[in-house]
Amino acid sequence: MSDLRELVLDTETTGLEPGEHRIVEIGALELINHVPTGRTYHQYINPRRPMPAEAEAIHGITEDFLRDKPVFEEVAQAFIDFIGTGTLVIHNAKFDVKFLNFELGRVNKAPIRFDRVIDTLDMARNRFPGAQNSLDALCRRFRIDSAKRVKHGALLDSELLADVYIELIGGRQGGFSLDTSARTGPTTDSGRLPDAPAKTRGKPRPVLLTEDEKAAHCAFIDTLGDAPKWRAPDDQKVS
Repeated sequence: MSDLRELVLDTETTGLEPGEHRIVEIGALELINHVPTGRTYHQYINPRRPMPAEAEAIHGITEDFLRDKPVFEEVAQAFIDFIGTGTLVIHNAKFDVKFLNFELGRVNKAPIRFDRVIDTLDMARNRFPGAQNSLDALCRRFRIDSAKRVKHGALLDSELLADVYIELIGGRQGGFSLDTSARTGPTTDSGRLPDAPAKTRGKPRPVLLTEDEKAAHCAFIDTLGDAPKWRAPDDQKVS
């Protein structure tokens, strides 16, 4: 059976609507049988239009920085060659694919078909209905370190999304299985925290604070105003 090739991908843009707005950054990394290979694609793109302040605030990419970067026409073929015929893994795929297809259409290249796209936002919503399922929220849920993500960035977000995707399909152990035929789609929960069923405690834990420590705590609470959120509902001090 042939290896499964997937490309975890993200874009940054000047706004929300293709045509009016353009792509300014593409980042992607390659997975083979759900394992990163180290191959990446990263490209900044001159959108030939001003950068709105609200977009710059999200990704930090300035108009001046993009001034000497290639336009999409100059990098389109390299991007197409990198993704090849692999499956694309994208968070909120409708957004990225509509921008990519607009750019590809402008240079007379075939559009990306949605039947070759996995949307991790849909996967997360199915697994965690009603929960926050942004990339940041999923990183917190799966305890993936996103401290470097001060602003959005296409390649960094792709790297984080690759970790999230692995967790959504069953966790890291899937990448080390010798049977690749069983890893072509989502699996059951991996049992990692915090998804494991909550454990119940048979009896309360004993209070370990000394009387002096409790008194010091109450004194500290008194410095926080009349109604700190952690006071008991009847406004009695914590004891």
